[in-house]
Amino acid sequence: MTLRVLNTLSGEKEPFEPQDPDDVLLYYCGLTVSDFAHLGHARTWVHVDTIHRWLEQLGYGVRHVENITDLNEKIVARVGEGELGDSEQEVAAGFIDQLLADMRALNLKRAEVYPRVTEHIPEIIDLVETLVERGYAYESGGSVYFDVTAFGDYGKLSNQRLDDVEAQGPEEERAEKRHPADFALWKAGGVDAEAVAEHRHDDREYDIDTPSGETFASPWGEGRPGWHVECSAMSMTHLDTTLDIHMGGRDLVFPHHENEIAQSEAATGEEFARYWLHADLFQMDDEKMSSSLGNFIPVADAVPRFGVNALRTFFLSASYNSTQTYSEAAIHEAEQRAERLENAYRRAVEAIDSPTARTKREDTDLRASVEETRASFTTAMNNDFNTREALAALLDLASAVNAHVDSTDEYDYRGLRQAVEALEELGGDVLGLVFGESGEGHAQLADELVELVLEIREQERAAGNYERADELRDRLQEVGVTVQDTDDGPSYRLE
Repeated sequence: MTLRVLNTLSGEKEPFEPQDPDDVLLYYCGLTVSDFAHLGHARTWVHVDTIHRWLEQLGYGVRHVENITDLNEKIVARVGEGELGDSEQEVAAGFIDQLLADMRALNLKRAEVYPRVTEHIPEIIDLVETLVERGYAYESGGSVYFDVTAFGDYGKLSNQRLDDVEAQGPEEERAEKRHPADFALWKAGGVDAEAVAEHRHDDREYDIDTPSGETFASPWGEGRPGWHVECSAMSMTHLDTTLDIHMGGRDLVFPHHENEIAQSEAATGEEFARYWLHADLFQMDDEKMSSSLGNFIPVADAVPRFGVNALRTFFLSASYNSTQTYSEAAIHEAEQRAERLENAYRRAVEAIDSPTARTKREDTDLRASVEETRASFTTAMNNDFNTREALAALLDLASAVNAHVDSTDEYDYRGLRQAVEALEELGGDVLGLVFGESGEGHAQLADELVELVLEIREQERAAGNYERADELRDRLQEVGVTVQDTDDGPSYRLE
C-alpha cells in the first residue's frame, strides 16, 4: 500500500511522492523560546518524530530540520525576570537548554540541525534583497514589506481571497504599507516597546523595566527580521528551495505558512513545499494549551510524572490532524495501555528465554496475530500516519502474547520471537516506545517515596521514637533500600 497524506494545499489525501525517490526533505516550524515547552508542543513533536520514523521504516533517508526562533518580542518581555537573564539571548539560551533536554526525555530522534534565527541574519537579508530586486517587496520608513498584490497565488494555502485578508502587523506599520495585508520582511529599529509590554506579566518582578532586543545592520538600516521570513531562509539554507514535507500547527496556516509560500516562491520561482501537513489543536479544558494563556503542563514536569511511554501512547492515541484534549482520565488510560504493551513485551521475552520455549511448538493463533499486526499497522501508518489504528494493532498483539503465555507451559519459540521483533520494530523503532527499561516516571516516584519515608523516620527520631525509626529503616532494607546515617543527615542507595 502506498503512503497517502492529507495535503492542506489541495485539501485531499494524496499519494506521497518525494522529489528524490530515496530521500525526504522534512521541515517543522519549531518553537519561539520564550517559555518552557509544554504538552501541546510535545504532542506535535511526538507526531513529527513518528512521521520521521515511519518514513525511515519505508526505506527513505530523512533530512529533518526544525528551527528555533530565538529572536522575538516575547523573549524580550522575559528579560530581567527572576534569573532568566539580562538580555534577549541569555533568556533564549536558558529556554533552549531545557527544550533540548525535553526532546531527549521524550525519546525524539534528533533533527539534522536545529537552526536559530540569530545564526541566519545574512541569509535572511539576502532573501529580502532578492525579493526587493524581483519587485515583490519594497522599502518604506527603513522597513521592508512584502507586496501581497504582486504574488498572484497569495491565499492558495488558506483559501482566502486577498480582498478578505485582514491587515497584518501592528497599527503603526499600516501607514508605511501599500496594502493592509502586506507583511514585514525587515523591521526598522529595535523591538516594539508596546508589544513587549503586552507580553509582560504584572504579577512578576523584573530587574529591567524597559528591556531592549538585539538589532542588526542591513542595507535598509539597523533593524530586526520579520517573523515569517525566518523560516523560509532557514529551511532553504539547510534543505532546498523545494521541501517535500512542511509541517506545523493548524493555527499557523494563516498568516505564517501562507506568507512563507509567498516570499519563498516569489524569490525562487519554484514550489516551496509539495506537501503541507498540519497538526490540530491540543486543548486544556476546551481551550488551546498555550504559554500565553498559562494553562499548560511543562514537558519537564510531565515526563517524570507519567513516563515517556505513557505520554507517547497518549499523544499517538489520536491522529496528528485531529483535536486532542488533555484530561487525567485520558492520561490514566494511556498509562494502562503503555503498561499493557510493556508487560506483554516483558512476558514474551521471559517466555522466549525460558527452558520451556520449544523449537517445534507452534501456536498458529499467535503467529497469525503477528502477521495481522504487521499488516494492520502498515495499513494504518500508510493512511496519513494513522497512529491511533497503528497503536490498536499493537495492543491486539499484546493480547495474543498474553493469551499464549497464559495457555501453556511449553512456549512457541519462533512465534514469540516474531512477536518480540514486531513489538521492538513497530512499537520501539516506529512509535518510539522504550521497552525493557524502567520508565523515568517510576524511577522518579520511587526516589520521592524513599525520601518521604526518610523524612518520617527523622521525625520519629526527633520525637525519641527510636524503635519506630529503626523499623522504618529495616523495612526500607527489605525492599532494597540501604540507609546510611551521616552528620549531614540520612543518605540511601538502591540495591
